[in-house]
Amino acid sequence: MAPLLPIVLQLAQFAPHLMRFFGAGETSTKVVEGVVDVAKSVTGAASPEEALEIIKVNAEAQIAFRQRTMDLDADLEKAYLQDRQDARKRDATFIAAGTRNYRADLMAAGAFVVVIIIAWKVWTAPNLPEYAKGIITLVLGRFLGYCDQIFQFEFGSVRDKGIKQ
Repeated sequence: MAPLLPIVLQLAQFAPHLMRFFGAGETSTKVVEGVVDVAKSVTGAASPEEALEIIKVNAEAQIAFRQRTMDLDADLEKAYLQDRQDARKRDATFIAAGTRNYRADLMAAGAFVVVIIIAWKVWTAPNLPEYAKGIITLVLGRFLGYCDQIFQFEFGSVRDKGIKQ
């Protein structure tokens, strides 16, 4: 994956919707491989580098690449939602068995406690250096993101429930 990443990041300018799948882990590797495969198939190129050069200069190839990566995007989104559904089924199995998912409860409580501690620390320490504030804000943002994911998992969204807006 590593040698292909610079090429895929350049290709992403023609399909920016795929950037949300880049992070760590297996999904990112699948995205990189999928984007490279799409680029090569759209252009008929033998290598990712050649495909990138063709897409850079050919407007028709850019459009075809964008359209094909939208299909890839839809497949990745379906896989993400399927994974979330399986996790919810696991929790439902715990509840049906008369127990709780203590690991998930502990992780959720930990995330909320960290947010409260960091917010309290920032509020009670007005003389923090700017560098420290930046790091603390970054960590706080990450843990707020975890809290958001917890609420999305537990309560879902309109899209998850199939409700039309």
